[in-house]
Amino acid sequence: MMRKLIALSLVTALSGCATGESKRPIDKPGIATLDVRRTAASTKALDEIAAAYLQLTLEIGTHEPGYIDAYYGPPELKKAAEAAPRDKPALLAATRALMAEIDLAARRISDPLAKRRATFLRAQLRAGETRLQMMQGTRFAFADEAERLFGVRPRLKPLASYDAELAKIEALVPGEGPLPDRVEAYLDAFTIPKDRLQKTFDAAIARCRGRSMAHIPMPEGESFRLEFVTGKSWSGYNHYQGGYHSLIQVNTDLPIRLSRALDLGCHEGYPGHHLLNMKLEEKLVKERGWAEFSVYPLYSPQSLIAEGSANYGIDLAFPESSKADTERDILMPIAEIAVPADDRYWQLLAAIKRASGARLTIAQQYLDGVIDRPTAVALTQKYLLVSAKRAEQSVSFTDQYRSYVINYGLGETMVRAWVERGKPGRDEMWRRMAKIVSEPTLPSDLLVR
Repeated sequence: MMRKLIALSLVTALSGCATGESKRPIDKPGIATLDVRRTAASTKALDEIAAAYLQLTLEIGTHEPGYIDAYYGPPELKKAAEAAPRDKPALLAATRALMAEIDLAARRISDPLAKRRATFLRAQLRAGETRLQMMQGTRFAFADEAERLFGVRPRLKPLASYDAELAKIEALVPGEGPLPDRVEAYLDAFTIPKDRLQKTFDAAIARCRGRSMAHIPMPEGESFRLEFVTGKSWSGYNHYQGGYHSLIQVNTDLPIRLSRALDLGCHEGYPGHHLLNMKLEEKLVKERGWAEFSVYPLYSPQSLIAEGSANYGIDLAFPESSKADTERDILMPIAEIAVPADDRYWQLLAAIKRASGARLTIAQQYLDGVIDRPTAVALTQKYLLVSAKRAEQSVSFTDQYRSYVINYGLGETMVRAWVERGKPGRDEMWRRMAKIVSEPTLPSDLLVR
């Protein structure tokens, strides 16, 4: 009873948004009559569960820095959670009780989108349960952890399967010395000078935004602020702050190559994290009043959708040769980088990306204790074709975020397969992308059936 009273108070605090699904008209004859009373009751039950989930998530966030990636709901709810959070065992029990409650409520739901909402909440709660167990010392095998947190079980290739790509890269960068050193030396020529970073990234993000805006409407007044930082294990980060505004940070611990400008502009901005968060706020929080989407727990299925759509968004915005053309004709002159005489640079980048799946296999072997950290660094150098410093940064990311690494490559593969299913035209591909980032999408929704 106490939990229900808390949930009802949170629903009141978040009132003012329409509940949505019970008001949809039935516009086709012959379809079974919708039981409005039952639909209204199930909507109310979901709203109460969502309010309890929101409170629960904010309280879990007090036990782990970085657990809450974004929150833009009522500030008083966050203050209340921080003032008197339950301990981890109590939160774990509450998470399991709420999962049981949503299982019961889901049986009474008939509206398809409401069903997806309930399924989404259930998956988020399972991830919260898993993370709470990990906070208390439980360790899962890599694949089990990834499945419980992010909603998909990775099936990884053996490292030897990437050797053929290394042979292709060897042919692109011939010479003496270890292959990673040769690749690094070649790519160093495409480093953006520090005094050209701002102008280069401004130009890159503007083009990412323009291409995305041509297909997906942006909320009025949306904006972001770009900031260059140091001392991070990641290369870029989007801090969504609500109200259609983001802080995008780019890490300058290591020299930034030209290829990162459009990649980060799309991934962190458009049609990546900034756009996804804006559409969730616009379509689900503001239009439907679904409070659960005002909080984003990092270790949850939301992250596979976020990272997968952000990575795929690069190719969606810049298909075929248009990325290379934009870099050659626009960004290289701004960055004052000499334009190469042939396409070897872009061929090399494509080959390196095809070998990038090795990162997941290395992470799995490292986190499962099959290899030690020095071996993980050495294998990262070999298969990702990077310097010792870049390899250290990559493994440090795995140390911090563990199985989160699956969300990039595996997420991109799943989003690509769903968007490009049946070889649609460009407009349809963008329509499908908009659907992914505007609805309560789970990894299971992307499985091609």
